Amino acid sequence: MKKITDYRKLFGVADDAGLQELKTIYRQLMKNWHPDKFQDSEESKAAAEEKSKSIIEAYHFLVSIAPETKEKTASAYALTIASAILDFQYRAQTLTISFADGNEYEYFNLPKNVYVKFINADSPGRFFRRHISGSYLYRSTSRLAATA
Repeated sequence: MKKITDYRKLFGVADDAGLQELKTIYRQLMKNWHPDKFQDSEESKAAAEEKSKSIIEAYHFLVSIAPETKEKTASAYALTIASAILDFQYRAQTLTISFADGNEYEYFNLPKNVYVKFINADSPGRFFRRHISGSYLYRSTSRLAATA
């Protein structure tokens, strides 16, 4: 997914970047791009505000897909994927699934042919657990909605 690549490029990190590394880079970027440092003109201040917003968005996204975050939430994730699938959407190789327990997850870089197999499966839940849940990068979006 292009968004993931762009965020990692902005932070200059690899796929397996840890939380501490992300936090350090985030603080440095925010120190450099904080709008209060750009008081000389309205254009530069506005540009810094946009850049800082993109840095914040990238930081929250990268933290949500970090390996340490997955480890911390693994038991809750296992309970969630054992519950029934209520709803799902597929757009731009991203599958969003709403589960019966109220949680929602996004799965990235899911090929269209896998999505077609998922929706045509006799048991979409079983297909999901066997072929999607352990194979694709994911993040919880239910906590994002609760905090927004």
